[in-house]
Amino acid sequence: MKKREFLQLSAQTGAAMAGLWLSTASAQTATSSVLRVLLEDSANTLDPAGTGYNQASINLTWNLYDRLVTYGTKPVEGVPGAMIYDYDKIVGQAAERYEVSPDGRQFTFHMRRGAKFHDGTPVTAHDAKWSLDRVIAVTTGKAQMATGSLTDPSQFQVIDDMTLRVTVPQADRFTLPDLCVLFPAILNSKVCKAQATASDPWAENWLKTNTAAGGPFKLVRFAPDQGFMLERYEGWTNGTKPGYARVAAQVVPVAASRRAAAERGEADIIRGLSGRDIEDLKGREKIRLLGIPNPGAVTFIALNTQMAPFDNKKVRQAIAHAVPYQEIFDKVLYRRGAPMFGGKNDALPLAFPQPLPYTYDLERARALLAEAGMAGGFSTTFVIDSSVAKTAEPTAILLQESLGKIGVKLKIETLPSGQMATAQAEHKIPINMATGTAWLRSPDYYFRVYYSSSTRWNYGNFKNEEMNRLTSETRFETNTSVYGTKVKRMIEIARDEVPLILMWSAFQDTIVSPSLRGYTYMFHGQLELRHLSRA
Repeated sequence: MKKREFLQLSAQTGAAMAGLWLSTASAQTATSSVLRVLLEDSANTLDPAGTGYNQASINLTWNLYDRLVTYGTKPVEGVPGAMIYDYDKIVGQAAERYEVSPDGRQFTFHMRRGAKFHDGTPVTAHDAKWSLDRVIAVTTGKAQMATGSLTDPSQFQVIDDMTLRVTVPQADRFTLPDLCVLFPAILNSKVCKAQATASDPWAENWLKTNTAAGGPFKLVRFAPDQGFMLERYEGWTNGTKPGYARVAAQVVPVAASRRAAAERGEADIIRGLSGRDIEDLKGREKIRLLGIPNPGAVTFIALNTQMAPFDNKKVRQAIAHAVPYQEIFDKVLYRRGAPMFGGKNDALPLAFPQPLPYTYDLERARALLAEAGMAGGFSTTFVIDSSVAKTAEPTAILLQESLGKIGVKLKIETLPSGQMATAQAEHKIPINMATGTAWLRSPDYYFRVYYSSSTRWNYGNFKNEEMNRLTSETRFETNTSVYGTKVKRMIEIARDEVPLILMWSAFQDTIVSPSLRGYTYMFHGQLELRHLSRA
């Protein structure tokens, strides 16, 4: 590894900006107030609702901006020193408090007095109103906000300078949680309006490379494909101030280099290591590994239910019994996750995703193919997204070998990520592997996103009138008993129809320094920096 490959911050404040990435030798001079992070990818926009944003951009925008409200936190069971966001607890952030009307249709937010944007401008309800108007207008935010019945600027009413009221047509279980996600960040409306044009009324072009933020950190340097530096905003009043004065993050795209850094202890947080690397590193002295599952993220094999022969339910069930689950889980994921196979037929917890009741049973798979009139098997194609080839390719090879034993010939093809996304959206793929991550935790939300006919993320191209009706009804269901009955029925449909063969919920494996405290796992898998401190 080259000595200049690591991001180090000089102890001298004056030299920090000039020498963001210093030599490994300077590691010993880095102060305890600097958090050093190695990342695998670079942000492609600084706009929290930017069109085409990538996951790396979340590392920046989540920590630069605040939202009206956010999720509370709770300890992670079995992972000492780590927390996870609590979907059942929503607390104020830019709003110091909020009230919900008895009928669940109105939300009144009281802005935090004394809060200021990074340029010193006070944060007001007018900024919140403009920001919400913007998020329901721009392409990226529009669909997500509609999930919580937030679709029209008239729903956002400024009561006075420090009070905003949000009204929805009927009580929607996703309205408040939707305000906790990435997109509805509170922007400095005065700054944004000054950069807006007639053709770009929401300053989207300017916000790609500039900020109008008021969150816990300020961006002091950003170099695409290299890294970024954040500085704690001392004027931030929307929570407990971060424990680090600076965050210095370097993009190190080569996994072997990130692993070497982990072995040498030359960063506080290292992400994006392979399952094999984690298997080798876990248990080593001085290596502190946090492996935290995301209950809303599941990797699955999707079968195109509108393409023969997968339009036959028995064929889909046959494939589900021909997947060598444990072998793939062991050899591809190195057991770094929660299995989503082998569920109990008589157990139906009111949660989803949950393990489906399928196991590796070639005899049962052959019988189901015979019942479908395809005892002789058939030929089909497994298409791989090049961006996830390191897990999808070995999975496809193991599946190919297993399906061959029941007469199914599986051809494997790879597509570039952009082409793959288009093919998935147009439902042109017979079989593929994908990961579905639900930002909102209610089980019916997962069904709405991944099992409903109308969504872009319906990878199985599943068209079931009963499922569509149930996903529409549960969103507004206020009777707990009725809601539970409908969710159970959706789970039954997912089990029986199996458009998606659930595989695992992968751990977010992160190497952290032994002294790091307050690590919080995010629902979108990226870094929460505001809670971190050094023991």
